[in-house]
Amino acid sequence: MLYFQLVIMAGTVLLAYYFECTDTFGVHIQGFFCNDADLMKPYPGTEEDSFVPPLVLYCVVAAVPTAVVSVFAFGLFATDIFVNAGQVVTGNLSPYFLSVCKPNYTGADCRFSHQFISKGNICTGDPAVVEQARKSFPSKDASLSVYSAVYVTMYITSTIKTKSSRLAKPVLCLGTLCAAFLTGLNRVSEYRNHCSDVIAGFILGSSVALFLAVCVVHNFKGVHSALAKMKTEEYRGLPLITFPRVESPLETLTAQNHSASMTEVT
Repeated sequence: MLYFQLVIMAGTVLLAYYFECTDTFGVHIQGFFCNDADLMKPYPGTEEDSFVPPLVLYCVVAAVPTAVVSVFAFGLFATDIFVNAGQVVTGNLSPYFLSVCKPNYTGADCRFSHQFISKGNICTGDPAVVEQARKSFPSKDASLSVYSAVYVTMYITSTIKTKSSRLAKPVLCLGTLCAAFLTGLNRVSEYRNHCSDVIAGFILGSSVALFLAVCVVHNFKGVHSALAKMKTEEYRGLPLITFPRVESPLETLTAQNHSASMTEVT
């Protein structure tokens, strides 16, 4: 069983690698209108210029929870695969697409405002930036952040018990969910994703987290069982305390009557 799990994990990591680091899966070329106002937002710059850069996001959603929850890593790679598959298949255009595509507005293709452009070679901008601008749906940052937040929140509420303060867990859980929500809002405010992209990312990440927490680890019941077993073993290892036996008045009276009857017989 362990070998089977390792094979699945290795395949998941390998598929995520092909999506992230290679051009094995080509992006779908989606058409557009040259004067589409939804695609004319200014180019916000590279992902590293974002308020939440990818390095910080990946460290938060991957490094910290993975050190606590083992199944979390598999779900993180699975979420990344689903997001990349959605972006490759749909090829949905980012809000800043026309700013980086830089089509020739005086050419025959953009002569009419309501003319739909389905050609992929009309863009004159940087090909790498244009290809990245075709990967908008769903939002990867929103998916990964909300997956991490929902999974860790369910882990905290199911396993951690605090007696000092009733507000400790709610504050920690709501703070984690709020950080994920603000990450999605940041994607919209910087014109990197549409609202629909972020909402789809939230739904995807939440669905994967709920599936793993409910159907795979069964609300972390195994953690409760392990803790209960450890406590039982600790109690078994404690030495037993013996107390001197004290006879009850009934036993004393019975013994005296028995002695008296034996004396009369003799």
